[in-house]
Amino acid sequence: MTDASDPSPRRLRNIAELARIAGVSAGTVSRALSGTGLISPVTRDRIRALAAAHDFTPNALARNLRIRRTGAIAVVIPLGHEVGQHLSDPFFMTMLGGLADALTERGYDLLLSRVIPKDDGWLDRIVDSGRVDGVLVIGQSDQAEALDRVAARYRPLVAWGGHRPGQRHCSVGSDNRHGGALAATHLIERGCRRIAFFGDPRALEFRQRLEGCRAALAAAGMAQDVIVFPAHLMAEEAHADVSAFLHRESARPDGIVAASDVVALATLRALALAGVAVPEDVRVVGHDDLPLARQALPPLTTVRQDFATGAAQLVSLLLRRIAGEETESVVMTPELVVRRSS
Repeated sequence: MTDASDPSPRRLRNIAELARIAGVSAGTVSRALSGTGLISPVTRDRIRALAAAHDFTPNALARNLRIRRTGAIAVVIPLGHEVGQHLSDPFFMTMLGGLADALTERGYDLLLSRVIPKDDGWLDRIVDSGRVDGVLVIGQSDQAEALDRVAARYRPLVAWGGHRPGQRHCSVGSDNRHGGALAATHLIERGCRRIAFFGDPRALEFRQRLEGCRAALAAAGMAQDVIVFPAHLMAEEAHADVSAFLHRESARPDGIVAASDVVALATLRALALAGVAVPEDVRVVGHDDLPLARQALPPLTTVRQDFATGAAQLVSLLLRRIAGEETESVVMTPELVVRRSS
């Protein structure tokens, strides 16, 4: 009951109080405010008007508990093969921006975790926590087996990364073998005969890109193998790695396929400091087409992944799986973007 001397109605604390004022059950109030269940339009409108007059908003947490929803999605970045990588990495920032927008537009909060897997149960603890409605994994790292094992029992799980025949988890990503083949074929067509791959093939995506490079060399009838150098993914570490590689290698490669744009940019810097001209002495191709690729000197030739479409696909598939649907993995076609570095 409101105080007659107070012109503003008292703010209500819960559905039970609103039900008493409206003279109906708490269930009727809940159905009126949520728009679910059978209820007359007159009763619904009257309850909603009372709720507005008393500045009443249903407790979202309590509602989520009743319907077994948290309203949150976990976005997990496992760093099994590269524990020093940070969320400030340009690749992660690009992906997270698209995911945050897509999830917010659908009314979900984002719960972000950077995980260094120290045992086999790291993903089990996330999906069993009860804190989220589903899980998006950004990059499979060297954890594809863990993803498959958990996906066999936990359906609302989708990963960004490579796809391999027979995998259990649902994934969205580019055709990495095709991307590696595009990069190596481009270098071969530009006259390169000693091609190196800079990146750690323990990660599924990078291993597939290396396989694509090798396939391109075989298709061109080149007998020599790709020179594999497992450079780190972080910019400063990658720069030091490449600098050391250039210093000790007597026969320098004339074409370099980098596993990522970050590695490619570090390579351009190391080559410049070593007095090696790009593309005159060495041609360089990256992978991702991050915004930084266009700002490099020289601008970086790279294999473009469509991150905007990828983020939208990740969220769409996850929400469908939350709703109980079965979904197939999505493999997108990458595109070679030719700039001055090659």
